[in-house]
Amino acid sequence: MIGSAGNGNGSGSDGFDGGQPVEDLMRYDLLVEHALRQVVQYALARVARTGLPGKHHFYIAFDTRHEGVRISDRLREKYPEEMTIVLQHQFWDLKVLPDRFEVGLSFGGVPEKLSIPFDAITGFYDQHVQFALQFRKMTPEEDEMLALSGRQPAPSATAVEPPGGDAVDEAQATSDAGETEKAPAARDETKEKVVSLDAFRKKT
Repeated sequence: MIGSAGNGNGSGSDGFDGGQPVEDLMRYDLLVEHALRQVVQYALARVARTGLPGKHHFYIAFDTRHEGVRISDRLREKYPEEMTIVLQHQFWDLKVLPDRFEVGLSFGGVPEKLSIPFDAITGFYDQHVQFALQFRKMTPEEDEMLALSGRQPAPSATAVEPPGGDAVDEAQATSDAGETEKAPAARDETKEKVVSLDAFRKKT
């Protein structure tokens, strides 16, 4: 349990100083948001090294307009604002880098390579354990504040081929309207339905 105490200058734990709201110059909200993005980063790094454990699988939503997002023109035209991918059975070449992750997915039978900065992620959901995170877009000023805080990137990782040599890949994508595109299953057909982002979004 995390407690709180006064800071010795008349400010108490209720966020008020002499009856006036206290300005959070540390911007703990940004630090927490960055820490939660690292949760996603570490989760992907683990999957890149050892594969998805048990029945865990990830829905990852991201802003396709964000600087540094690399997807094909075909996907960008279809998902001009936001896109959700699913990492479950059919994905390949998952690489986790300090500032982004890269992954190969198949959409409508067409293989694609995506490169997604962690700052572009707007939502993360592990349906197996009902774990959900929602993120907001940072302003340039907030990015600068985080840089001044000395944020440290998670270690990079490269995907490990699973036992037996089978590709551990599945791609699904959905737009804000809930339209779904699913890649053909490489091994077992899945009846998993892609859910709308609104179904799992929560405030962090």
